[in-house]
Amino acid sequence: MTKPLTKEDLIAYLASGCKPKENWRIGTEHEKFGFDVETLRPITYEQISGMLNGLSDRFGWDKIMEDNHVIGLKQGNQNISLEAGGQFELSGAPVETLHQTYAEINSHLYQVKAVGEEMGIGFLGLGFQPTLPLNDIPKMPKARDEIMRDYMPKVGSLGLDTMFRTCTVQVNLDFRSEQDMIRKLRASLALQPVGICIILLAIIDFMVGKLPQTPGELPTLNDWENHLATMYPEVRLKRYIEMRGPLVYRVKDMGSMITVGLLYDEESLQGILDMTGDWTNEEREMLRRKVPVTGLKTPFRDGYVRDLAEYVLQLAKNGLERRGYKEVGFLSELDEVVRTGVTPAEKLLKLYETKWQRSVDPVFEELLY
Repeated sequence: MTKPLTKEDLIAYLASGCKPKENWRIGTEHEKFGFDVETLRPITYEQISGMLNGLSDRFGWDKIMEDNHVIGLKQGNQNISLEAGGQFELSGAPVETLHQTYAEINSHLYQVKAVGEEMGIGFLGLGFQPTLPLNDIPKMPKARDEIMRDYMPKVGSLGLDTMFRTCTVQVNLDFRSEQDMIRKLRASLALQPVGICIILLAIIDFMVGKLPQTPGELPTLNDWENHLATMYPEVRLKRYIEMRGPLVYRVKDMGSMITVGLLYDEESLQGILDMTGDWTNEEREMLRRKVPVTGLKTPFRDGYVRDLAEYVLQLAKNGLERRGYKEVGFLSELDEVVRTGVTPAEKLLKLYETKWQRSVDPVFEELLY
């Protein structure tokens, strides 16, 4: 018989992620769009299955099966999985330095290119599917995705687009205590620029056996873990902190890793909290709405978001420098963005309006891994 879960059980699950600083690690989740190089359309499950089998045969990955379908691979502490729209994701091993993260991702890209090129498959480093509507995206044979396809339209209008049409390079970081987690979460949410995580009331009904779909059934900690995975804030709390906001723009950018210098250094973390401490809810919401449109040129108080970016980037550099692993070089491309005030998105828009003659198709070559 399942023992009823309590609020304390749910809190204890999250608290079990607390680690002393010497055990903090960096975890990376690297997503990319697979596409047929001849048609530029997303690859089908049949093509993905061929990719997974090819990676397993050539590079020794163990297959993960569901109902006789290969849906992922595992090798040591690394996993390759499929997102709902067939996005190819590497969930990397917990590593100590950005050098190890960079090597891990590049090794993964070498492998997928070696197999993919023989199959006429390319991989695109972009945050949003650039050409096709939602209904044209292939579906994967995964039970969880089927559940989410039915659920998402009930709680919003863009959930399915998030599932099927987006990619990200996500970094996962540790915390030492509840207070440390709170400080890191607040700093991260302020810089995303803002995300709001609302836990659905359904989990409360489930905990007391009153979920209409499963009357009398009580949840397990595995259900709690699955529940956390159904939420899509820009920063998500599990037994570690997931930075979900940065969108893919080539692996060499490593922009998502700026958070390592900010959150794994006490002085830099405090600098972020001091900078954002008096921001009002209205200002945070304004940044969330306007920054995706006007980028670093967005006005903020007596200056621009570019001024904030310069300060944040310097804090990150200082934090990485104090870590002592010679990691500051990974922020060189962000340096260029802040120096010029021109974002990667603005560069692509200029190409679209000029060289590409308002065609989106050239992006598949421009951002091909």
